[in-house]
Amino acid sequence: MKFLALASLIAVACQPAYGLWPQPKSAETGTTTLKLSPVFTITVSGPGVPNDVWDAVFRTEAALNKDKLGRLVVGRGSSDTASFAKAKTLSKLTLSLEKGAKWTSITSEAQKAPEDRDEAYQLTIPSDGSAATLTANSTLGLYRGLTTFGQLWYEHSGTTYTVDAPVKIADAPAYPYRGFMLDTARNYFPVADIKRTLNAMSMVKLNQFHWHVVDSQSFPLEIPGFTDLAAKGAYEPSKIYTPDDVKDIVDYAGARGIDVMVEIDTPGHTAIIAEAHPEYIACPGATPWATYANEPPAGQLRFADAHVTKYIGDLFSSATKMFPSTMFSTGGDELNTNCYGIDEPTQANLNSTGRTLEQALDDFTQSTHKVLEDSGKTPVVWEEMVLAHNVTLSVDTKVLVWISSANVKAVAESGHKLIHAASDYFYLDCGHGAWVGDFPTGNSWCDPFKSWQLSYSFDPVANLTADEAKLVLGGQHLLWTEQSSSENLDDTVWPRAASSAELFWTGPGGNVSTALPRLHDVAYRMRQRGIKAIALQPEWCALRPGVCDLTA
Repeated sequence: MKFLALASLIAVACQPAYGLWPQPKSAETGTTTLKLSPVFTITVSGPGVPNDVWDAVFRTEAALNKDKLGRLVVGRGSSDTASFAKAKTLSKLTLSLEKGAKWTSITSEAQKAPEDRDEAYQLTIPSDGSAATLTANSTLGLYRGLTTFGQLWYEHSGTTYTVDAPVKIADAPAYPYRGFMLDTARNYFPVADIKRTLNAMSMVKLNQFHWHVVDSQSFPLEIPGFTDLAAKGAYEPSKIYTPDDVKDIVDYAGARGIDVMVEIDTPGHTAIIAEAHPEYIACPGATPWATYANEPPAGQLRFADAHVTKYIGDLFSSATKMFPSTMFSTGGDELNTNCYGIDEPTQANLNSTGRTLEQALDDFTQSTHKVLEDSGKTPVVWEEMVLAHNVTLSVDTKVLVWISSANVKAVAESGHKLIHAASDYFYLDCGHGAWVGDFPTGNSWCDPFKSWQLSYSFDPVANLTADEAKLVLGGQHLLWTEQSSSENLDDTVWPRAASSAELFWTGPGGNVSTALPRLHDVAYRMRQRGIKAIALQPEWCALRPGVCDLTA
């Protein structure tokens, strides 16, 4: 075997299977053709196998039959047919847990705290037709291994095959948090869109769906005990996520190795609450909106009011019961102080209690976060809660760094675990022009467009000390949806978001040139599975790796 040493010291074959994404920690692949039997089966060895493990097996078998992806070479694999006659046939893959490991559902493993998830696995596929084996310490690891197994196979002339046998893989992620954030408040996305997104996430081993479900523009989440918020704050009755919808999404995600972290952003980004409770919102609809908010409409929680604080605490308490994740995001970004400066009830409250706005914010944050912590949740906040405000956060609070990657160092110095979400690398909405009206020469605030190559080149531990680097949980791509809807969701996200999937699974230091053919493969396979991933190059280039490089 020949091997390629990555900068992250991860060993992979010098000519890795094009379909493997993310690249495994260690992979040895050969050059022997191996066919998949028409009666190929996946068996599971062990007692009490959970239902979602069997479901994952059945989905893998179905994909092997339905993908029918031709290899991305000139002729789409026609030259491989000559090797079919002498090729051995694989009839079985056996899944088993390591000795002492217990059978638990994939869902329960995926919903653990990121630091507690075990996604490691070992996959062996002999070239002589003897049974392939997949072993792991957890069902979540087995699921990741099934994903890898499914990426190895192509189809031509009715034969499903690989040209990379034998295969020996030992794999585990570099970072435990590998996510994608979707905003469903600027524009609504049906449950089917979210499920399709979860399918795509699972294909590249992303494990965290960050659901920014509500914002100033709409409140589509129906929370028991607080149903008036969605009834009056959703765009229309058909654009509401009911508790049954949420359970459907959470269960669907969990079965695919994905945890769902909800975000209910407070105290900013809450103007829509005024539709149901105008008494809780400062400067509702104030104009010009750009003076009082980052986006229209203006309006923020009157967090200095103890009644508002209790209301949000109660709302959080109810919402925690809908989401089994150990994490719950309370936001905390883009608080506009001008709004409170013109809000008479807020000013009267501050004067009567002798508090500053920052002190009132601290009280609000401590109170609402205590509700989460008492419910067994770990709060997650945007970076301003550490860098811009003097509030008390528990040591366990996790921080999303979004404004700039330059702020990572300061957040790490605070001692909090952090999640990379920097707009200068991971925002998928950048570069599409201004969405505000009457601004014909405007651009998006985070120009330019963030290519997959840019995010792939990111270094998660740049400028951090060894101790600070240990605080990095991972990272995520994000889609704010001012200019996105069902019609362009897939092609805006995929396959660009797959770049961070490999970055945070494999580690930094990957080579863009050698990654591109594999990312083509990801996009083509996604399209075979109904995900409308955008083309990265003309197909002529996709079939000829390296020929379209600038220096070729």
